Amino acid sequence: MLYAIIGTDKNGSLKARMEARPEHLKRLNILKNEGRLILAGPFPAIDSNDPGAAGFTGSLIVAEFPNLESAKTWANLDPYVSTGVYADVAVTPFKKVLP
Repeated sequence: MLYAIIGTDKNGSLKARMEARPEHLKRLNILKNEGRLILAGPFPAIDSNDPGAAGFTGSLIVAEFPNLESAKTWANLDPYVSTGVYADVAVTPFKKVLP
């Protein structure tokens, strides 16, 4: 089943986000290579693809996991959690309808 993982950044966490980004992307690429990643990306803090110093307010990942508990476990092991980028992480079942 698909699950949406929504991480909300702490204020002022851009430096920590950029430092943890390579390990974060490494984990996402594993999901991608396994064919389980549907989409992933950050929420820019301003209306721009490159928000610069404004940074990001969080991230969305939609991926396939065997169950909700495994999706939560995966999300909680993310480098953005362990380095303090995320203030909160929500994981919820997701049903893709389109496209």
